[in-house]
Amino acid sequence: MRKFQYLLTLMVACISLAAAAAQTGNVRGTVIDGETGETLPGVNVFIDGTTIGTVSDLDGKFDLSLESGSYNIRFSFISFESQLIQGIEVNSGEVTNLGSVQMETDSEELQEVVISATMARDNETAMMTLKKKSANMIDAISSANFKKIGDSDAAASVKRVPGVSVEGGKYIYVRGLSDRYTKTLLNGFDIPGLDPDRNTIQMDLFPTSVLDNIVVNKTFIASLPADFTGGAINISTKEFPEEEQGNVSVSLGYNPSFHFNDNYLTYNGSSTDILGFDDGLREIPATDNIPQFTDALRNPSGATGTRYKEILASFTPDLAAFQKQSFMDYGFGFNYGNQKKLGEKYTMGYNFILSYKNETSYFEDVEYGRYGLLANPDINEMEVRELQTGSYGVNNVLLSGMAGFAIKTAKSKIKLNLLHIQNGESKAGIFDYLNSDQGAIFNGYQHNLEYSQRSMTNFLIGGEHYFTDSKWSVDWGISPTISKMDDPDIRFTRYELRNNDFVIGTEAGFPQRIWRDLEELNVASKAGASKEIQLFGDDAKISFGGSYTYKERDYNIRSFNVNVRNLELTGDPDELFAEENLWPYGDDVSRGTTIDAIFLPTNPNLFNARVFNSAGYASLDFKLFGVLKATAGLRFENYVQRYTGQDQLGTNVLDDDEVLKSVNLFPSLNMAYAITENQNLRFSYTQTIARPSLKELSYAEIYDPLTGRTFIGGLHRDANDAANDGEGVEYWDGNLESTDVHNLDLRWETFPTLSSTVSFGVFYKYFINPIEIIQFATQAGAFQPRNVGDGQVYGLELEFRSPLSFISETLEKFSFNTNITGTVSRIKYSSTEKESRDANARTGQSIGDYRAMAGQAPLIVNAGIAYNGADEGFAKNLQVGLYYNVQSSTLIYVGIVDRPDIFSVPFHSLNMNTSKKFGKDERMQISLKVSNILGSEREEVFKSYEANDQIFTRFDPGQSFTLGYSYTF
Repeated sequence: MRKFQYLLTLMVACISLAAAAAQTGNVRGTVIDGETGETLPGVNVFIDGTTIGTVSDLDGKFDLSLESGSYNIRFSFISFESQLIQGIEVNSGEVTNLGSVQMETDSEELQEVVISATMARDNETAMMTLKKKSANMIDAISSANFKKIGDSDAAASVKRVPGVSVEGGKYIYVRGLSDRYTKTLLNGFDIPGLDPDRNTIQMDLFPTSVLDNIVVNKTFIASLPADFTGGAINISTKEFPEEEQGNVSVSLGYNPSFHFNDNYLTYNGSSTDILGFDDGLREIPATDNIPQFTDALRNPSGATGTRYKEILASFTPDLAAFQKQSFMDYGFGFNYGNQKKLGEKYTMGYNFILSYKNETSYFEDVEYGRYGLLANPDINEMEVRELQTGSYGVNNVLLSGMAGFAIKTAKSKIKLNLLHIQNGESKAGIFDYLNSDQGAIFNGYQHNLEYSQRSMTNFLIGGEHYFTDSKWSVDWGISPTISKMDDPDIRFTRYELRNNDFVIGTEAGFPQRIWRDLEELNVASKAGASKEIQLFGDDAKISFGGSYTYKERDYNIRSFNVNVRNLELTGDPDELFAEENLWPYGDDVSRGTTIDAIFLPTNPNLFNARVFNSAGYASLDFKLFGVLKATAGLRFENYVQRYTGQDQLGTNVLDDDEVLKSVNLFPSLNMAYAITENQNLRFSYTQTIARPSLKELSYAEIYDPLTGRTFIGGLHRDANDAANDGEGVEYWDGNLESTDVHNLDLRWETFPTLSSTVSFGVFYKYFINPIEIIQFATQAGAFQPRNVGDGQVYGLELEFRSPLSFISETLEKFSFNTNITGTVSRIKYSSTEKESRDANARTGQSIGDYRAMAGQAPLIVNAGIAYNGADEGFAKNLQVGLYYNVQSSTLIYVGIVDRPDIFSVPFHSLNMNTSKKFGKDERMQISLKVSNILGSEREEVFKSYEANDQIFTRFDPGQSFTLGYSYTF
């Protein structure tokens, strides 16, 4: 009986607590410093005329639990003007989000700012204030802007930033500079993506619903990694969502060129391809103890011959692509986040994301070409040396999940973040092939079957601590990442057509089956401290800290040549590994399909690379004369890169040898002069660096069967030692170095309102030993990273963003934004490149001493107009945006000897986003996106003096339509 009474008492207590909680609501928000744009900890937040209240924590956030009703809430902090927000409505079980509450420094006479609670207050205010008040040059987009624009992921939103363009809907380029000069950070930590050779992660992985903001640093500061020049992009996820938020979404995409197409090309994959990984179907039959065919031939029935035949029979027999009707794109997403009080002192925040995308593409009339200059300088037109035309299908699966947790008190915060990305891509293609290079004249066709699976797992743990009395703050963290890339069983089969016969293994080359494996560990760690001080009679801050990054990569390519011996061929690639055609053919040991493990006994594509990067920094933020803000800093980095591997001939063998070592100091000075309250003049000088990737600083030779192109590691020497009667030409010595960059920036900006800005800026960059991708002189169709002559970039940026109410009040729901980045770049020819160009110049052509910089776009234009819904009627909660982006023709691969330069062709991207919320509490949303409205094609071309452009790469992405539905709970 007594136990029952205890249980009853406990149940009544729980019900009472639940009822009390149901009768209260929460008022939340963030207090920011109107002078700096930074958050303010320790601000008193209380009901006016009472002692009921709370204090903002180290993030400037506050959470006030109140019974239902209407309240006036006061914000008070020493040396700041008091703020009073009137008429705040609190409802039971709901959160009233005040967004960013901005406090201004106190004037000589104490003042009070009274604000109506009906004003729109969101963190767009904080982002604009941060941009306006920061000493270094930044651009930012807040979660409020995400909602306004209607973008679903980070990639779609960040391209609104001045000078930013997005490659393939995923990778970010800043100021027209290539990926080499751009850095991506997640919550302040360096994080590699699915392609570890890139400096940026795929931005389309992050739904905007879980993002707090995206900040693009255009200028370097000492606390950031020094290996960026165009921009460092920091993606910040919501650690403590202001209110419980959950979202489920589904999408369907249709492209008339891609989907429900009976000509779509594919091949038989594994049962788990739909989840982004292979189930073992494509596993390599053997990695060692593989007999040579000549050894097996000596005794086909012996142990060696038996082992050889077992391995041969273990290969998957499918080599041919076949046609099948394609399906449309589809995907779904889920995210949920909230914060909870844990007693009086602790608050826990959490976020969960799960996303799945399955996209199918089919490219018809694709063209891959290789052209060159004729020996006769009087002929300007280029000759075709290799040409592939055909079609291929792609199925791409992207599965990603993220879990984030954080717990904090008023003065400390610990955060955990786990991110996993799984990607699987299957390709199948059939191409007609023409080769007329260096006497190897033939034509035929080829089948390509490829699968690539990639995964990236990142774990982050970090903390922040604020000491109110001493005004010290400390932050620390460690972020390990494991990246894997596997390309299992790439299959490439080419038939030569000779007098109506099918021929394999002569001029057309041997069919190949290739396995590529990469595994990389990347551990980034850092710790820093800062203290608020008084300097020159004004507030200032000193900061210092350090970081350590360790990377280790194991890479391996294992290739088999397929030899067809004395078989009658029909032209169907599946015949090669048909059981009846495997060696020995019946009892005839002179006939049948055989394999040769060309990665044995030596393999130049087997290597280990390691990086050790130790860094320290110190900086000072201060003010002069009350109107000049400055951040001065110095960063030290000790960088060592080691390599274990060898070249093809085994002539050069390295065993954990240092291939790159440097100790650098990176100074930075950023200044902002406040001409008026809403007008700034900015200046910056910094030094940064661009280092070669682990793949670039290697002896690897990575062949792409789809395009027929080969990547050559930068350690390889490129020389024609037998040229000119024994007096050889050395085009590249194999000594790849880092690029040092000096940066100057000057920008004027004004902020007429909190939602509008106008800016004009100029910048200059000087590159010492820039790295560019150069065509390999002594191997056709090959490309290599090399240092070239010093380079310079002169640029300007224009930005205009504003509602159109300044034209007419009837246009107040419309907004317009545009930003234009224009650059002039030049590279001084090295003596070798100059001699090469002079020797292959056309009659009447003047070479000069300079050329454009590879990867630097001369012009980027982003423009958009948006409609932000009416107050009532059908147009209520309707968002419509039309956005245009173009990047002008850009040098991407540098020519050498008789190989012309290769340029991108401008792709005019015009996209439309439309969304509308509806239903109870407007929890449902339907969206429609139309991409590539203008129907532009992707093209890269060879350009030469007074010659017609010739295709290097061409494909048509078509127009796509994506219909989405989401429900918020």
